[in-house]
Amino acid sequence: MPSTLAEVNAVVERLWPPTGTESWDAPGLLVGDPAATVGHVHLAVDAVSESVDESVQLGADLLLVHHPLLLRGVTSVAEDRYKGAMVARLIRGGVALIAAHTNADVVETGTSAVFARAIGMTDLRPISPAADGATGLGRIGALPEPTTLGRLARVLADLLPPTATGVRVSGEYDRPIRSIALCGGAGDSLLSDPGVLAADVYITSDLRHHPASEARENARVAGGPALIDVSHWASEWLWLSVAADELRAAMPGLTVTVSELRTDPWDFVVVQ
Repeated sequence: MPSTLAEVNAVVERLWPPTGTESWDAPGLLVGDPAATVGHVHLAVDAVSESVDESVQLGADLLLVHHPLLLRGVTSVAEDRYKGAMVARLIRGGVALIAAHTNADVVETGTSAVFARAIGMTDLRPISPAADGATGLGRIGALPEPTTLGRLARVLADLLPPTATGVRVSGEYDRPIRSIALCGGAGDSLLSDPGVLAADVYITSDLRHHPASEARENARVAGGPALIDVSHWASEWLWLSVAADELRAAMPGLTVTVSELRTDPWDFVVVQ
């Protein structure tokens, strides 16, 4: 018997409970009739024109994304602007939209945990743990064998899907690395966390000039991690295949596919 959108959304909320959502976040069911039937779910990081069009072309009934389309205040869904155009395309194409964002970051198989395990980190624990101690933002752990900062950066470049900005590093190439703090997506809010400061390197995305510079200079004075900045989209794209497997296991009747489109916003870089 086909599942309804409401039933799929209930499974989404069981896998990635809304209780784990940050106060500023807006995940959940964003577009669609809860009574509509769902046979095909397509996963992507972003609800942008490419992924929305791909979902319609594939005949998907639901686009499950990581980043909420309606995260910030919206006063119009007119089609002469991005968010309105996406909502209209989804509705006309018969595609619902659900987002699992920070509620999918904090679980034990969430974005940062998937990224950390892909690198080979062990003894994982959250950087910012919830009351249960097992869930929370980011992950801290260690590599089975020590490496260098340069070699770790190369591992990341080979592991992550390619993007224009690649992998940026602050620190000496031969610096020894064993302990790692990591946060998939934008993680500069955790730069001063004691767990991050105690690690040999902190891997995250979207590091801005001033927070990165301050962290670098503080490390020179009082000790602290090297920094590796990777693409926000790439660091979270790894999670999609794990999320897809969890959905398939929970609802075997569903067809679940993962987008391989690059929705990183940068197209090319000019090296000086």
